[in-house]
Amino acid sequence: MTGYVLVSGGYTGGWIWRDVAARLRDGGAEVHPATLTGYGDRRHLTGPATDLETHVEDVVQLIDHADAPQLVLVGHCYGIFPVLGAADRRPGRVERIVYVDTGMPEDGESVLDVAPEEVGDHVTARIAHSEDGHTLLPPPLTDTATWASLEGIDEAGLERLARLAAPQPIGTLTQPLQLTGKALELPASGVFCTANGMSIALVEAVVAAGDRRAQRLLDPRVTLFDLPTGHWPMLSAPGELAEVLVRAAAGEGHRLVSAS
Repeated sequence: MTGYVLVSGGYTGGWIWRDVAARLRDGGAEVHPATLTGYGDRRHLTGPATDLETHVEDVVQLIDHADAPQLVLVGHCYGIFPVLGAADRRPGRVERIVYVDTGMPEDGESVLDVAPEEVGDHVTARIAHSEDGHTLLPPPLTDTATWASLEGIDEAGLERLARLAAPQPIGTLTQPLQLTGKALELPASGVFCTANGMSIALVEAVVAAGDRRAQRLLDPRVTLFDLPTGHWPMLSAPGELAEVLVRAAAGEGHRLVSAS
């Protein structure tokens, strides 16, 4: 039986995976949608000390309490940071890491370090004006620097996203990720939401240009998928995303080949 731990992007929680989790469970999988400290029905637990380390420990606890001996850890957007931190501590329990429309952070990097410059500047400005000094209130869905592409989400999904969005602990954005290197040695898959601007074809061009970080994608254990939807596929294309996660868990997907 395949086990999944699903960790979504900032301001959200386990609720956002409802339809994806249902489809995976229908296929016989063990599924653990993560609601990190401060999100969803755990928003009342946040405080000045809530940071990336808190969220890493949240995912570690999900891993430790799962029945499946091997797990596929799925990190969407910000969620890849606690996923990598937890995988680094429990590499023996991780079958594969799936990056869903997100970057590839490394040891010592924070969310602000790897964010595009315009996004980082926007978040830094919002941090400076935080009402309580330790959280960012969820902005309106028109704030594309935060929410990115919402393409494909129906009105009910948009209403749910706006209604259930929770404050983001500032420490989760500023604290550097601490990795020993074990997480980055695990098999991985990448899912590119093409309506948000990235695709396999673009990644192939980046790899061909010699980008150091992108060279990791040439590992034969890395597989890639394009998903023609916006940045929140768990809301806009849950069936398609669930199918991709099953295929990723099986080691399927496009593999890059070095041109040299």
